[in-house]
Amino acid sequence: MTTTDPSEARPPSNLFYQTRQRQPLIDRAEGIYMYAADGSRYIDGSSGAMVSNIGHSNPRVLAAMQAQMERATFAYRLQFENEPAETLARRVADLMPGDLDRVFFVSGGSEAVESCIKLARQYALAMGEAQRYRVISRYPSYHGSTLGALALTGYTPMVAPFAPMMEEMPKIPAPLCHLDSDDLTPEQRGIRYADMLDAEIRRLGPETVLAFIMEPVGGAATGALVAPDSYYPRVREICDHHGVLLIHDEVMSGAGRTGRFLASEHWDVTPDIIALSKGFAAGYVPLGAMVASRRLVEPVLSAGGFVHGYTYAGNPLACAAGNAVLDEIIDHDLMGNAARTGDYLYERLQGLQPRFPIIGDVRGKGLLLAVELVADRMTMVPLPPERMAAARLTELAFERGLIIYWRRSRGGALGDHVLVCPPLIVSREQVDDITDRLADALAALTHELGH
Repeated sequence: MTTTDPSEARPPSNLFYQTRQRQPLIDRAEGIYMYAADGSRYIDGSSGAMVSNIGHSNPRVLAAMQAQMERATFAYRLQFENEPAETLARRVADLMPGDLDRVFFVSGGSEAVESCIKLARQYALAMGEAQRYRVISRYPSYHGSTLGALALTGYTPMVAPFAPMMEEMPKIPAPLCHLDSDDLTPEQRGIRYADMLDAEIRRLGPETVLAFIMEPVGGAATGALVAPDSYYPRVREICDHHGVLLIHDEVMSGAGRTGRFLASEHWDVTPDIIALSKGFAAGYVPLGAMVASRRLVEPVLSAGGFVHGYTYAGNPLACAAGNAVLDEIIDHDLMGNAARTGDYLYERLQGLQPRFPIIGDVRGKGLLLAVELVADRMTMVPLPPERMAAARLTELAFERGLIIYWRRSRGGALGDHVLVCPPLIVSREQVDDITDRLADALAALTHELGH
């Protein structure tokens, strides 16, 4: 591949995002590959931001979108119902565990999380429990960038600038068991971390606690963190005991990425409310959803209605794409492929540990996997933050035609991990290519770090 300056011979951009850094100009994308305008080809080893679950330029999805565009691209939900939204809501409800059968469509993950906490609050009001308003989350965690979702997020660099503008919600430690040096069994550790929720509810006063929100499998803030099996049912038990709603943020882990439609299915735990997005529409259009039980929704509607909404909620074009994405996931057993090929990718990533001492941990489920980088594997001491090791590894991988995704793993200030999460259509041969390129990048990083 070529390594030309991505801004070469291009006019200055009027766009701005996080930094001034320019990126290659995308020309086209197909399957797990993305092509820059200069002809360079990249393996999408992170599905963008863990979004492109079924790969790029899927003909079935494009055809469904084209067919809907020829009928109607927009219909406001307070004026019309539309068939794609009705169909998708029914299909989503059929995929849900327990009594989760009411769907509210949104345009993204932050909107989905905002919808969850607003429904929870309005349910408490409808039930005469106005004193319940606190939503406990974990540290570290990520739940979105709008102020409501950010108040739940445990990632200091993102939260701190806006702290005076919002009421930050209480946090308990995320179950970072791989950093623990105690003599407890995994089962005991899971119970210990779950019981921190019980202690925090009691400290705050159970009558004031509205909900607990968590990612069943961690996302960017914790690098595909998976708690011990004992953690999940104990959290459910604690929430039930105190009348606290359990919200699962499945924005990243849902839509088949972990090998089940919902990551929570691995532990047979049914939350009260679920947030979905990212792979739900696989990057073809902005789309997400909140899913809840009529047990919560009906009292809210009877008390005057759900005081919440977005212009593009239930957009017919977005929902047509969502239906086609769901067709691909189900008809081609992409959840099964995520489980099988995810196991193989996990084995390949683990196989890199003996070669590279800076790999402290490999974790995740299905095709939601991460590699944590450390200075010392025995002590899990993080690399010096000024070395920006995960960011540099991402750059080195990109130079080798592989896209991965980096974040800090210990609250945003310390720790390094990269997420390796290719589309659910990835093959074993493509996994070999991904891990070979990652190994090459790791070798270069190890040399730079002097390890």
